[in-house]
Amino acid sequence: MTQPTANPAHAVIPGGAHTYSKGDDQFPATAPRFLERGDGAHVWDDRDRRFLDWTMGLRTMTLGYRHAAVIEAAVEQIWKGSNFGRPSRIEMETAEDLLALLPSADMVKFGKNGSNVTTAAVKLARAHTGRDLVAICLDHPFFSFDDWFIGATPCHSGVPQAIRDLTVGFRYNDLDSVRRLFTEHPGRISAVIMEAATSEPPRDGFLHAVRSLCRDNGALFILDEMITGFRWHRGGAQAFYDLDPDLSTFGKGMGNGFAVSALVGKREIMELGGIGHKRRRVFLMSTTHGAENHALAAARAVMRVYGEQDVIGHMWRVGAALIEGLNEAARNSRVSDHFTAFGYACGPQFACRDRDGAISAPMRTLFLQEMARHGVIMNYVAPSLAHGPAEVDVTLEAARRALGVYARALEGDVGSLLEGPPLKPVFREYN
Repeated sequence: MTQPTANPAHAVIPGGAHTYSKGDDQFPATAPRFLERGDGAHVWDDRDRRFLDWTMGLRTMTLGYRHAAVIEAAVEQIWKGSNFGRPSRIEMETAEDLLALLPSADMVKFGKNGSNVTTAAVKLARAHTGRDLVAICLDHPFFSFDDWFIGATPCHSGVPQAIRDLTVGFRYNDLDSVRRLFTEHPGRISAVIMEAATSEPPRDGFLHAVRSLCRDNGALFILDEMITGFRWHRGGAQAFYDLDPDLSTFGKGMGNGFAVSALVGKREIMELGGIGHKRRRVFLMSTTHGAENHALAAARAVMRVYGEQDVIGHMWRVGAALIEGLNEAARNSRVSDHFTAFGYACGPQFACRDRDGAISAPMRTLFLQEMARHGVIMNYVAPSLAHGPAEVDVTLEAARRALGVYARALEGDVGSLLEGPPLKPVFREYN
């Protein structure tokens, strides 16, 4: 195994990146170290090498890099001003645009990232219910960098035990595990927070049953739509599954790469963060850059494009073609028992298994290594409006080559074929 060249960013940035998902331990040695520009579905690194990208800015680029309508809207607003000492009309107008897509919501509070708004949702739930516990779905990977969530992961260093004890967990599609939490902690759970789905679909009315349990037990139902929003359906997963959450959180695709997120919800809950009620006020989100005007202009442009073009349908069609093609390539390479593409077509996933059938980080690393060697980055798969049949064809040609190496690894020693260490999960113990 050869060791990758040391990344000089580690000398000045803890972990070498400002987002752990972009770190060196998340990408194979053949992946670009720095990405400098993007156009459509392609990116270029600091050596001017061109790659076909499926990660799309951590799933933010639902329309593709350098989308003209979005950039023009943001730049036009920048020339007017990005921030003032009083609210701008665009804050209200963007809120109205978003609410028009979401029948479950009455009010909006904008933030800059997903952690801002999920934490704000939890704070509102605690204030509204007067309770301290929050229940999270343990099968969903990430909700916030704040202590209430990180304290429930193996990366809990720095989080006091008293904070960690306020978060409890349940399993997806396991309604009994949700019931047990309400039984074990009567009158203490303020909210249940979860995604509607990742790769496994809800079974036996699970989502609606959780919603009913929340109502019956006086807890709020919070739907995290960071990934599903602007991907599953124009109205999010709540429209896709006909759900009525108390609070919802959006981000990623709503700004096509610009920093904007949103907490939306019922008026009687959201107004606790306002100034016109007689209850104890919730100091919700109040940040200098919380509603930068150019990011909101970008979000308005994104919503206009979604209204004019079938962005959602396009992502589902591209993802379906990719899943079918990857599985066919696996069959042709005789590794279909060890490599499988699956999940919702608007956000496909793939599993890499070793010769014994166990999920394998080294085998996943090898596949990604060979894909990057042939010019394709796909640590995860986020179809966008910029991906089309040509991009699928390029990806499948790279996959055929990568799976040929994969087959060799199953017959021999995968370690001898890796050019760097195996990838590691973000949440792991550091010894």
